[in-house]
Amino acid sequence: MKTDAMTPDPALWQRISDSFDRQGLMRHWGARLLTIQAGRVEIELPYGERVTQQQGGFHGGAIGALADICAGYAALTMAAPGLEVTTVEYKINFLAAFAGGHLVGRGEVVRAGRRVIVSSARVVHVDDHGQESDCALMQATIAPIPKTD
Repeated sequence: MKTDAMTPDPALWQRISDSFDRQGLMRHWGARLLTIQAGRVEIELPYGERVTQQQGGFHGGAIGALADICAGYAALTMAAPGLEVTTVEYKINFLAAFAGGHLVGRGEVVRAGRRVIVSSARVVHVDDHGQESDCALMQATIAPIPKTD
């Protein structure tokens, strides 16, 4: 189990990482969890042929999936134990296209209710020198649901 200064709650890290490990898409793309806090999650997505479009840049579907998963896991940190979450709807703005480097998605809960959780996600591109540039911005409506195995 990984924990760091940005992840003060080992039980929360375990809960989110156990769910994340079941994400076949994120495993296939080589994504990894960076930060888990109550109401906040960061996920890194490396550049590679599995996430590109025909011109060599990150595919909008990969960017959207990363944002959706970040918003969803941020919401899951606020849901009661024994629940999972599902996206009800989202709206995404693509701000710029990028190739190379990697993406970091930062999900954050805006408002957590019992039936609906509103989250946002910001996706940034990080170049080979560590410079961040805005890539996409999403707002999502997330619903807590019973966990199934």
